[in-house]
Amino acid sequence: MRSQTVNAPGRGVSHLLRRGEPLVWLNAAAVSFSILAVLGLLVLLAWQGLGYFWPHALSLYQLKESGEIVLAEQVAVQQVPREQLLAAGYEIPGSGPQLERLLLKRGNRDVTGTDFVWVLRNELMAPTAPPGAVRVEREEWGNLYGFLEAVLEDDVVVASAKDSAAATWERFQTQLERARRVRSDIRDLERGELRATSQALEQLRRRGRGAAAEAIELEGAYERALRRLTALYSESARHRYQIRLADGQQLVLPLGQVVRAIQPNQMDVVDKLNYYRVRLWEFLSAEPREANTEGGVYPAIFGTVLMVVLMSIIVTPFGVLAAVFLHEVAEQGRLTRVFRAAVNNLAGVPSIVYGIFGLGFFVYGMGGEIDRLFYKDALPSPTYGTPGIMWASLTLALLTLPVVIVATEEGLARIPRAVREGSLALGATRAETLWRVVLPMASPAMMTGVILAVARAAGEVAPLMLVGVVKLAPTLPVDGVFPYLHLEQKFMHLGFHIYDVGFQSPNIEAARPLVYATALLLVVIIALLNFAAVTLRNRLRERYASLEAG
Repeated sequence: MRSQTVNAPGRGVSHLLRRGEPLVWLNAAAVSFSILAVLGLLVLLAWQGLGYFWPHALSLYQLKESGEIVLAEQVAVQQVPREQLLAAGYEIPGSGPQLERLLLKRGNRDVTGTDFVWVLRNELMAPTAPPGAVRVEREEWGNLYGFLEAVLEDDVVVASAKDSAAATWERFQTQLERARRVRSDIRDLERGELRATSQALEQLRRRGRGAAAEAIELEGAYERALRRLTALYSESARHRYQIRLADGQQLVLPLGQVVRAIQPNQMDVVDKLNYYRVRLWEFLSAEPREANTEGGVYPAIFGTVLMVVLMSIIVTPFGVLAAVFLHEVAEQGRLTRVFRAAVNNLAGVPSIVYGIFGLGFFVYGMGGEIDRLFYKDALPSPTYGTPGIMWASLTLALLTLPVVIVATEEGLARIPRAVREGSLALGATRAETLWRVVLPMASPAMMTGVILAVARAAGEVAPLMLVGVVKLAPTLPVDGVFPYLHLEQKFMHLGFHIYDVGFQSPNIEAARPLVYATALLLVVIIALLNFAAVTLRNRLRERYASLEAG
């Protein structure tokens, strides 16, 4: 009995090891940790990014020593060790191991030079929240904080806060809506009629002789559009507003540069929710401005999705054909094993190497040859011999090709040999068996390869920097001008946008929330693309499950 008692624990541990229960629990713990890590990342991105669009109250802060008055919104609070401040040269009265430091967004960058300022709380007097404080979002120079004094039209004051602050604010909003419509007309004219007419004239120039009458007509249309554009700019310049800053300085600025203006201290919860909705929609649907630290990311969304779709269209047939050749057609010998090893090694090549290859082979090689054959009149200015969305899609297709090949070949290997033999026994040819039986049953594996390819391609940045992505693309690669889809154009990408805003922005404090918001958006887009592919794969798997079971 004693020996049995002593040996029982050993037998119990070995029994558990043989059953594999520790590995099961270890695997479950790893999966749980991964899920929690992903959820934590999403919560962090959402908290740091989505909170940026909420309107914060404006407060008047006054420095105790200098008496300087600052109108700003509080962005962050930080606990700083006293020793760190003393080492930096601050003379801090009182005691205590840590001091509280506030990050204030005071705006007015065209006046003060900086948007943000760090201030110790014990250096400030008690802040106040003036109800008439105005936050003005502008096309340039960021936010403007102050107090609305007057609205001017043709340099004549049409509303003044001295008479009625409420009436002046209402007149300001009316004039602002009119200025928005004028700005929209200017943008439509510049990117619509003027751009289309200019491109048509350029095509006529390339055609040479025989189009003089058409060229004269187009030049006349271009001149008329320019006159309308000049009239719109003159209309926009008529409307101005006068604003008083916290230090008493008076500014008279054009209303046409204002995106929107609010009085956050007078907004209730409903007003703030409506403002939040407008700002969030602007982020998803508008173009970036102010070195990508303001506005939206719609061109980057469009460019990312279009590039991934083009890449998927290119890589899927080539990956499937390569896998079918290796598994179904090629003789299974030493040369085939070498090819498989090469494919597996290609999956581990750094992405920047693919970018260099794409720049040399696709852009300068294929693109330069296309220009010499079909666009001689445009030389030396390149048409396709320069980075663009087509070359970026081809480069990423080459990057993700090994993933599709391996996934498809694994799917082909899982199809029972009896299925192929049964099809051949019923009189089908080898090609018919492959096309009507084998490939449909392997389609879930193909979709798995596409899912993995999309997930990798959507987040790649390094190769895109060489083959087509840019900081700011003034126009989308899709428009109403023939051939409608301009694959030679450069494009914006969410991954590169995150890199540019996070590491290349001159105003890092303003850019930080947009980095979180854009990263969250990129994750959501990749998840949506993968969800669509997974849904299609599951339907295909259900359709051919009975055949696989048989």
